[in-house]
Amino acid sequence: MVRHFLCDDDLEKEDVERLLKLAGDLKARPIQPLLPNKTLAMIFAKPSTRTRVSFEVGISQLGGQGLYLGMNDIQLKRGETIADTAKTLSRYVDGIMARLFAHSDIVELAKYSSVPVINGLTDTWHPCQALADYLTIKEKKGKLEGLKLAFVGDGKNNVANSLIRLGAKLGVQVSIGAPKEYWPSKEITKGTKTKVTANPKEAVKGADVVYTDVWVSMGDEAEMAKRKAILKPFQVNGTLMRAAKKDAIFMHCLPAHRGEEVTSEVIDGKQSVVFDQAENRLHAQKALMVMLMR
Repeated sequence: MVRHFLCDDDLEKEDVERLLKLAGDLKARPIQPLLPNKTLAMIFAKPSTRTRVSFEVGISQLGGQGLYLGMNDIQLKRGETIADTAKTLSRYVDGIMARLFAHSDIVELAKYSSVPVINGLTDTWHPCQALADYLTIKEKKGKLEGLKLAFVGDGKNNVANSLIRLGAKLGVQVSIGAPKEYWPSKEITKGTKTKVTANPKEAVKGADVVYTDVWVSMGDEAEMAKRKAILKPFQVNGTLMRAAKKDAIFMHCLPAHRGEEVTSEVIDGKQSVVFDQAENRLHAQKALMVMLMR
């Protein structure tokens, strides 16, 4: 049976722990031909820096090759069905990574694919980001179980969703500080111990990790003015960081809009680990590809 990684619930706790260990090994010895001559098709409906570069470099370091497929490069834009695209690509490649808008599209892609499909981002989930984030936290804190991660801002975006679900598996207490309009859905928090509050200081109190993301994600541009007005009190700045633990780290999945969701004082400060977590996209995704494609 082909195994896919479409959302954080697709991996059991033991899978994640094994993956994080493998990611650490691959970080220590980057060039290992564990996927010789394997080809990863990479479909991009949204632009990308970290997702594209990390997957393309990662498959190369594993001995394979990445094939970039923008929407102008394939027939999806001209009306070919997702099912036909999946069936066709499966005849050529050993795995598919897709960065799409609607999550239902990647579910359909996986349904008709006979090779593993990896979610590089959808409007609902960003599971590869969460893997890299928890790898980074474990490196910085030495553990995951019992830590508190506070996510401040748009608490219902794809990154927050993935941090909630994966954190619950790993024993991390996730606290969301967001306006009520942007609280995570009950479907996302079901079965977890997630705490949600409209008070950002309450959310970050005692936190080991303070995390934020842009206020206007791709596809939400029509709501830009509204979102900025509502989310302004949820900016991560020096004052808010001081409400967390003294040794708390600051995280952001990038790209960042400095002066909006986070100040330069914080993102460029000594508590920031944003570029370490960006690098760890490479190592976590290499481990994921080995697990699925080997």
